[in-house]
Amino acid sequence: MSSSLRILLVTPPLTQLNTPYPATAYLKGFLGGRGYHVTQADLGLELVLKLFSKEGLARVFWAIETEGFELSDNARRMVRLKQSYLSTIGPVIRFLQNKDNTLAPRICHSRFLPEAGRFDNVADLESAFGTMGLTDQARHLATLYLEDLGDLIKETVGPQFGFSRYAEKLAMSATSFDGLHEALQAPPNLLDQMLQELLDELVARVQPDVAGFTVPFPGNLYGALRLAGRIKETSPRTLTLMGGGYPNTELRTIREPRFFDYIDYLTLDDGEGPWLRLLEHVGAGLVPAHHLHAPLEQPTGSFPTSNFRDESFALPFDDGRGQAPPLQRTFRRNAAGEVEYINQPFPDVPHPEIGTPDYSDLPLTEYLSVIEVLNPMHRLWSDGRWNKLTIAHGCYWKRCSFCDVTLDYISRYETAPATLLVDRIEQIIAQTGQTGFHFVDEAAPPLALRDLAVELLKRRVNITWWGNIRFEKTFSPDLCRLLAASGCIAVSGGLEVASDRLLALMEKGVTIAQVARVADGFTQAGIMVHAYLMYGFPTQTTQETIDSLEVVRQLFQAGIVQSGYWHRFSMTAHSPVGKNPAKYKVAAIGPEPGPFAWNDLWHDDPTGTDHEAFGPGLTKALYNYLHGVALQEPLSFWFDFRTPKPTVPRHLIQQALQEPGKPDASRPNNRLFWLGNAPELRYEPAKKGQRAVLTFYEQAEDLEVKVPAVLGPWLQELLTSLTTDYDTKVLLKDAAASYPSGAPQPWEQFLLSPGWQLLREKGLLVL
Repeated sequence: MSSSLRILLVTPPLTQLNTPYPATAYLKGFLGGRGYHVTQADLGLELVLKLFSKEGLARVFWAIETEGFELSDNARRMVRLKQSYLSTIGPVIRFLQNKDNTLAPRICHSRFLPEAGRFDNVADLESAFGTMGLTDQARHLATLYLEDLGDLIKETVGPQFGFSRYAEKLAMSATSFDGLHEALQAPPNLLDQMLQELLDELVARVQPDVAGFTVPFPGNLYGALRLAGRIKETSPRTLTLMGGGYPNTELRTIREPRFFDYIDYLTLDDGEGPWLRLLEHVGAGLVPAHHLHAPLEQPTGSFPTSNFRDESFALPFDDGRGQAPPLQRTFRRNAAGEVEYINQPFPDVPHPEIGTPDYSDLPLTEYLSVIEVLNPMHRLWSDGRWNKLTIAHGCYWKRCSFCDVTLDYISRYETAPATLLVDRIEQIIAQTGQTGFHFVDEAAPPLALRDLAVELLKRRVNITWWGNIRFEKTFSPDLCRLLAASGCIAVSGGLEVASDRLLALMEKGVTIAQVARVADGFTQAGIMVHAYLMYGFPTQTTQETIDSLEVVRQLFQAGIVQSGYWHRFSMTAHSPVGKNPAKYKVAAIGPEPGPFAWNDLWHDDPTGTDHEAFGPGLTKALYNYLHGVALQEPLSFWFDFRTPKPTVPRHLIQQALQEPGKPDASRPNNRLFWLGNAPELRYEPAKKGQRAVLTFYEQAEDLEVKVPAVLGPWLQELLTSLTTDYDTKVLLKDAAASYPSGAPQPWEQFLLSPGWQLLREKGLLVL
């Protein structure tokens, strides 16, 4: 199938500076595989590059000087340093794009960068960064420099600006469209003008029949609507669509007709199916690509109002008989001016059939690697160009009571074969030249990760990867070592409230002791562990909050968690807590559903504590713990009010780590996997005859394993087959069945022998 339709997919400002958000790449890969001509653009990145250039900053300073803004002392200082900013912005951007790393010494050791308010709290960087190098320190300072400029822009010409969000407050929990409508009707500010200039160039080049906007976060909505409104103004023949994480959670009950002055069709959940239905009918002429509505005359620089369309025209899909069009999970405004939702029962596109993300068109060498905060996991999020990929659709657990488990992106769980995933990985590497992967699953399934790791090792595909997991017991120490061998460098998982009572109440499916053992397994394998932490869960008491902090302290003290972040519990409309607050002893007190967004719910927790008061202290404690500081201080040290002493045993985590694991003999149906090379066999004299010596030539060391002579050929054959044949699964019981009958010790004793234990230590895994 092929189509002459020209499709434009846009990521509006702002998501990430360091790597493309994957939504447009996924949709382009899917539609391109079905013959559609698709162009994609990251206008968030392009806006940042246009703004943070010598020419862009000159426009900013000129506007500040001519428009008479009231400036803070910090802003006045920056304006006085205008020439310094204009002369340094180009080199700094090139440095953050990894195009000129030789600038690092000047940034660190000379007064190269002009400094404003963001530099006031810079501590001793060498102690804060530990062993991080000069380039990383310079990257952090350059990031502070950009944030200073961001503060100046926000104070003056772009009050809605933020590096990872744009006008976010306008969209957060906005049950009414009024605030957004007012902002969109206002004349465009300087940043809006720059964004429109970028869009005008893009539309002139692509001349799209259809323009789609992904809105993953609240901070993308304003930019998307500004851009869509501009398209309606300059290219009224272009059909506009929107989808993404924000509509999927916030706009599921939208009744606001003014929204559809900007967006013709709003789709929910995965976009592949809804887009396919719509484009099929656009291509067949059932939906005119020119979209029959002509714009009314608009004052220059303004945006459409609710009477934007000439309703005397028929709407697309109107067959004259009032029948519902063949759409899937799609909102539109009908001929009566009312919002309607159409969801014909088409099947979803199976996860294995969504195709490989296609990153073409995106300027991959132009993204900025920044280091905002001195947190090792946050550094992964913001530093480096990670190819984002999904191992499975949805969550295999889907029970956590705080999560949107009723929505499709969580509830519909589907996997893809490891062979297909590695095919996609190889295609992405060939296209992007980047071997770093961020698996963006809600929680990557451990068995799917195991199969993926085996396939990567089998095909000798070298990647570096990280992702989200659940701290469940399936992640044995051996599985952690396998994942590390396949390229895993970090995992993040939810410890949440660090209280067994509350973990059970939220149906997390883990215990503190289990989290400790899994975290230890990852840490021992050389994989960094980041813990998502939560406070303020319904019925959480002051004592439980303090006890949670004590558990976190012990985890850091034991060295088995290296990073973490506290989140305040938020009740959402699509979570079990939001749907049944009485079960969790809280009362939903608003907001009432409105015609626009509805997701975050206000609630009263009469049996819990004053959760708000604990936020600053928890954050300060965690920041110090992840730098190894003040781990012995009493917990009351972090709060400016009286707190109870913890009731958690002081050695809770250490005791959990001392629990013995299962002996190998008790796992006959587990698979053997050898991470090393095939051994060479020789014999040497022993007290009674000879003994076999197996020599392994490995990356960092040569390894010798000595066993009774009769076991030498058997063990060599076993390990050689494990090295060369990844497709045949050798179980522990298979090895037992082939164990030589003339061996001097029975199988169970051999599993406890020094030779076997040395092999286990050096890379013989039982999975």
